[in-house]
Amino acid sequence: MSDEPKAKKKKGGGMKMILLLVVGVIVGGAGAAGGLYAAGFFGAKEEGPKEDPNKPVLVLAGESAEEIAKAHAAPHGEAGAIHAMPHGKGIDLPAPANPAAYQATYFQLQAPFTSNMSDTDAFAQISVAVSTYYDMRVVEAIKTHEMAIRSQVLMMLAQQPQEVLDTPKGKQMLQGKIKTIINDILKQKTGYGGVDNVYFTNFVIQ
Repeated sequence: MSDEPKAKKKKGGGMKMILLLVVGVIVGGAGAAGGLYAAGFFGAKEEGPKEDPNKPVLVLAGESAEEIAKAHAAPHGEAGAIHAMPHGKGIDLPAPANPAAYQATYFQLQAPFTSNMSDTDAFAQISVAVSTYYDMRVVEAIKTHEMAIRSQVLMMLAQQPQEVLDTPKGKQMLQGKIKTIINDILKQKTGYGGVDNVYFTNFVIQ
């Protein structure tokens, strides 16, 4: 008779030990799960790269390039401010796959470009306009940095032989070079290009 209570007491102590182990596993598991969640497991996703609010945006047909630029204006009245990229690197803004769905904006550079030719005493005088499918921040950037654009275009124009510019193919090549110069300067100065095409509104060699 005296052994029976001891047996029961021993059995009860074993149950307490099992319960403590179970509680320890549950608490430990919850702590580990919390740690994993905090570390990014269980559906926690890292945010992707944020869109630069200064990046010009495409203008849909029927929309206003001016109004879109105002809607994206920087605070404190710095309308459409675009910040230069580090080390002069910038981003090419691609032309839309379906241009008919977007609104083109045209801008005429005010003064013509006049330069001597590289192989003769003749000189070329050209008037240039550009187009963009992006908002007015592209045009405003061209206005702001027109001095740098004019300098680079004139240096390039002075290197062109007359016999090349006399041909339609040569004029098309010159359009491409001017477009590249403008976009490169915009990327260096503002971070983004955006000029889709270059047009000659006057072209004289004499």
